[in-house]
Amino acid sequence: MFGAGGGTNSYQEVEDTDCIFLWGSNARETHPIFFHRVLKAVRRGAKLFVVDPRKTVTAQWADSWLAINVGADIALANAMANEIIRLGLEHREFIANATTGFEAYRACVQSYTPERAESITGIPAETIRAAARAFASSERAVICWTLGITEHHNATDNVLALINLALLTGHVGRYGSGLNPLRGQNNVQGGGDMGAIPDRLPGFQALSDDAARTKFDKAWGVTIPPERGWRLNEMFDAAERGELRTLYIVGENPAVSEADRHRAEAILKSLNHLVVQDITLTRTAEMAHVVLPASTGWCESEGTVTNSERRVQRVRKAVDPPGNARDDIDIVCDVARRLGHDLGSPTAQQLWDELRTLSPMHAGMSYARLEALDGLRWPCYDENHPGEQFLHARLWENPVRGPRAPFNVVEFEAPVDEITHEFPLLLTTGRRLDSFNSGVQTGQYTSPLRRGESLDLCPQDALRFGVRDGERVRVRSRRGSVEVPVRIDDTVRPGLAFMTFHFDVQTNMLTIEANDPKSGTAEFKATAVRIDKLEVGAATAGE
Repeated sequence: MFGAGGGTNSYQEVEDTDCIFLWGSNARETHPIFFHRVLKAVRRGAKLFVVDPRKTVTAQWADSWLAINVGADIALANAMANEIIRLGLEHREFIANATTGFEAYRACVQSYTPERAESITGIPAETIRAAARAFASSERAVICWTLGITEHHNATDNVLALINLALLTGHVGRYGSGLNPLRGQNNVQGGGDMGAIPDRLPGFQALSDDAARTKFDKAWGVTIPPERGWRLNEMFDAAERGELRTLYIVGENPAVSEADRHRAEAILKSLNHLVVQDITLTRTAEMAHVVLPASTGWCESEGTVTNSERRVQRVRKAVDPPGNARDDIDIVCDVARRLGHDLGSPTAQQLWDELRTLSPMHAGMSYARLEALDGLRWPCYDENHPGEQFLHARLWENPVRGPRAPFNVVEFEAPVDEITHEFPLLLTTGRRLDSFNSGVQTGQYTSPLRRGESLDLCPQDALRFGVRDGERVRVRSRRGSVEVPVRIDDTVRPGLAFMTFHFDVQTNMLTIEANDPKSGTAEFKATAVRIDKLEVGAATAGE
């Protein structure tokens, strides 16, 4: 939509804004440091709206909890737009000067009345109206989201629906107003910035851009093809067709983290050659033909990381990696050498300085400035540039310099996995405070915080299915089953169940591999399941 994938605002702006929407984000548990900024804003008087199927600990801090049905986000966003336009609260000057496609968008949302949206989302129409008025009438407002928006079969459209709301109200391109995806792991943002995206070169430069490719061709002494590469789900599809026979995996654990785990493991086992470069012997590494032990990005390596506010920060080596573990740079250069291409023995700083010559948005970020200023936010175009605090200020110029921001027509689509008599419960997944992603870094350690995995059910559903708190049950989907203890939790709404993807239990045996065709993300957030009681003595460790 805007040319680069990064949050538009600094963390400081979240403290200073007037209205915050946390959409599909349990930030209190999953981004606790960021949530302290949110609390500062709330204590200063900002309104907090939390859109989530569960009344999470985050929602308990909200002025309004919008208890949405899983997968109904587009219906809610479009209904808010409907109400904003009905009241004449859209920012007409901004729309006229900085956007395209408004008439088609207005025609689309016209049918999404709050009453219709109530029937889809489960949120009362008056609650939708109040949220819309608050967002549109606030001087400054931000929308922040995480996997509750992006882990759906229509993930990209979900994000576009939120961007539409910001464009409609002019809440982007100004201090304290914007759109902010909160990154789930350290340096997720940095990975994308460095070109770990199938259609982008470092600095979000398009692979299809002849001038950009020519620049990299000259620097690297190669000819880069213009065709985009495969996303992970496309790689797995290609492997299943026999078109991809070798896979080199760095810092990922897809044997556990991919939806429909049975299929993922079968595909990995079918490869002629699987190489895994990682810091621990993950489940994926256990399946590999070659394992390359790497140093950790923290404490054992030099380099940089980039966080959700686009701030590039230095990482400094304090100790040598243990045993045979080596720095990622050394491993990659050694592999290249054995493949007949000598990349030399560059340091992290030398690689960074090369990046600065090729990526305009990083050009002004010397190591010296990163050290002296405790990091800089991109874009930072030269060594006199302070780094941009917020993005897209150009949209407020008259006439707008550069392309306008387009509205996108997006329609509600229900989750793919249907609730039926056989599978009467909807399972949604997420993170908890006491663990981290697939458990690679936290699963090996005991902690008084860790309680183990559970199937969280509301009291009504526990009574409905005849199960007690702590009782082990078998949870089945159309793809597989796991055994897990029940936890009665009144933050979960009737008809909904919750488990994490930290995988004390192999949750992704259940989830559906229905991918968003634009992003490749699977619909982890909506899986139809049923609960089977276990006979006494029949419980096992799970499948």
